[in-house]
Amino acid sequence: MAAGEASRRLYEKALTLFPGGVNSPVRAAVRPYPFYVERGEGPYIYTVDGVRLVDLVLGYGPLILGHRHPRVLEAIREQAEKGWLYGAPTEVEVRLAEKILSHVMPGGKIRFVNSGTEATMTAIRLARGYTGRKLVIKFDGCYHGAHDAVLVAAGSAAAEYGIPSSAGVPEEVARLTIVVPYNDVEAFEKAMERYGDEVAAVIVEPVIGNMGVIPPRPGFLEALRKLTRERGALLIFDEVITGFRLALGGAQEYYGVRADIVVLGKVIGGGLPIGAVAAPAEIMDNLAPAGKVFNAGTFNAHPLAMAAGLATI
Repeated sequence: MAAGEASRRLYEKALTLFPGGVNSPVRAAVRPYPFYVERGEGPYIYTVDGVRLVDLVLGYGPLILGHRHPRVLEAIREQAEKGWLYGAPTEVEVRLAEKILSHVMPGGKIRFVNSGTEATMTAIRLARGYTGRKLVIKFDGCYHGAHDAVLVAAGSAAAEYGIPSSAGVPEEVARLTIVVPYNDVEAFEKAMERYGDEVAAVIVEPVIGNMGVIPPRPGFLEALRKLTRERGALLIFDEVITGFRLALGGAQEYYGVRADIVVLGKVIGGGLPIGAVAAPAEIMDNLAPAGKVFNAGTFNAHPLAMAAGLATI
């Protein structure tokens, strides 16, 4: 087995330090305890127990070039030699933005943040600020991070106000999110008929990646595009998983459906913490300091993530 005595000792210590012994719940899914990684190289990870494993997870996606790819490693080293945090803009963030936008949102603008969760949170806030509306529609089974607006599950009937899927999420917040079955155009049409004039945004994983890989049925994404446009809501594609994997232009390119806002993460930082929101300038210019929708972060456009992302893409 991958986990041996060294991993067991580390896990027993970790149980006294971290809730559940880990810093993200999925890492506790390996039984009877997780293996601990010593290093990665190419397609392999090496555990503290001396076991070599073929890594089919690759950091949940961003390490599409494998571990310690020479070009990415060199880019990180070059940037680290110059320093790794300034609290001021850098040239590399401009270059990465140009590269991403050329594929994902030509002529648009982008805001770098630090995770996919931050990115979906910012995208929803931006959509609400832009439209002046409160409600959000999401789809059952789609995962959009760990903030209150999306930690919402379906209630007892399709297309109704959601209920919290985590303790600590107020019911008042969950009621601002409508949950609809994925790939169910009829249910989505009913939800838009009932709530459409109050909906700020519809957020979707174009291909579900959190409960198995589930592609959209023919016509599903097209229906989302048509009805959101008709009712004045924004369509958000959460491309944290599909971005730069289905195609350089992500699901938008692959399926030929354009979203109003695209959320990116993981892969655009080459494995370093990152997230991003991209949209046409008309929408993005509502973000501070150009507009009144607030977003800020000391680590936004972190130089090491910018360098690693540019080298990866």
